[in-house]
Amino acid sequence: MKTLFISDLHLSPDQPELIRLATDFIKNQTEVDAFYILGDIFNTWLGDDLIPEEFEPFIQALQDQQQQGSKIFLMVGNRDFMLGNDFARLVGGTLLADPVVANLYGHPILLMHGDSLCTDDVGYQRYRNVVRKRWLQKLFLAMPLSIRQRISDKIKAKSKQKKQYKQAQIMDVNPAAVRQEMKKHKVNLLLHGHTHRPAIHQLESIQTIPSYRIVLGDWQPEPSYLEITPEAIRLVDNRLPHGELLLSFT
Repeated sequence: MKTLFISDLHLSPDQPELIRLATDFIKNQTEVDAFYILGDIFNTWLGDDLIPEEFEPFIQALQDQQQQGSKIFLMVGNRDFMLGNDFARLVGGTLLADPVVANLYGHPILLMHGDSLCTDDVGYQRYRNVVRKRWLQKLFLAMPLSIRQRISDKIKAKSKQKKQYKQAQIMDVNPAAVRQEMKKHKVNLLLHGHTHRPAIHQLESIQTIPSYRIVLGDWQPEPSYLEITPEAIRLVDNRLPHGELLLSFT
């Protein structure tokens, strides 16, 4: 009995080895109650009507797991925020809101992609508020593929250029934003990705119960995942001391 969490795979048609890595990871898991993918599954997503054929093995692996009884939950990220319900239905999954509280083995956990917590990056938050507007997304999806691709390429190029001049601190989560979200949702566990900084951070206790912020890593070049069982939490990432961190529920 276990639930697995991953994020920030950043799958791209021009990186077949990364698609193969993610596909093999999904295929080789057994007895999984649920898979949660917390955003940035894909490095770019131009719409559910334009799925590159290179992603078919990964999609098939998710479908196979769903048919074997595992639940599939998806959340959009800052790179694939145009991913929608059509894709979720294709893999037999459910598209989650961001944020959302999941109750796992009796423990409520707040799930987020994590970009909305980076409130010190004012420019990005302004951009995020604009591109998440539904009317703008519908307009984008009505455009031909060539135009969608040009717009996406320009946005990514501009973002890459801006990152060169941003301090690393402002691209990380804001501690006050973290506390605010956890208090709002009345939880002591927060799990997110986005920052590519895998860790388990102990926070100031909320309601006298130990509180933690758990960060998933990206998949460059090895898998990074979180396993939750009724007994414990295990964060696996080769950048961590001894390759993993453990947090017991007992």
